Amino acid sequence: MTSDVQRLIGFYKSPLGRISRALVRERVIELAGAVEGRRVLGLGFATPYLRFALGRAERVLAFMPGRQGASSWPREGPSCTVLCDPMEMPLTDAAIDLTIAIHALEHIADAEELMRELWRVTAPNGHLILVVPRRRGIWAQRDNTPFGQGNPYSGGQLEKLLRDHSFVPEAWRDALFLPPLQSGLVLKSPRVFERFGRLLGPAMSGVICVRARKEAFPAVPRRKRAERYVRVPGLAPATARTS
Repeated sequence: MTSDVQRLIGFYKSPLGRISRALVRERVIELAGAVEGRRVLGLGFATPYLRFALGRAERVLAFMPGRQGASSWPREGPSCTVLCDPMEMPLTDAAIDLTIAIHALEHIADAEELMRELWRVTAPNGHLILVVPRRRGIWAQRDNTPFGQGNPYSGGQLEKLLRDHSFVPEAWRDALFLPPLQSGLVLKSPRVFERFGRLLGPAMSGVICVRARKEAFPAVPRRKRAERYVRVPGLAPATARTS
């Protein structure tokens, strides 16, 4: 495993990580709806949020970027983890009914190319759930959690990115109103901070969660990748030398 995936695992094993996972997972499950018979893909480091789909969905896949590294998941049974390039996922067109992308979009250098690839692998009328750090949120301002890494987004930026690539936002949720502190007060009363933060408005949240539906036709065609040529040395049989 690389150091990146080890840091992610370490965070979700910490008290603050367990609390943030529970709070964000509630929003993800709410947005996902019924997953019975659907093909579900987790992209980035989404495995802490995918267990609700095991045994209910037709199949569950967890794609982790090569630069991040991968860990086997789930702990029991066959692994669903695939280490791959998110820009060229090993899937046929329209193979996925629901993608849940967490710790993914904010770490991609070319977000537009990722959106084109997500459109390609999503089935007609399939859905995409994105969870990204809020640009002005306190979680994006501190680097002691994974939500403080990468490129955060505002709601307007996220909506434009989705609509520009033929995904229609259908539902928005906010989460992580509590401060990202490993303090006793925060860890003992996370629900109090969440309720109080919601009274102050969405701008106080740490992450934005959105569910979007795929439109029938792509707004932007995929970029044509340049072919790569690899020079192969000329090989000829040779007689073995004997001493």
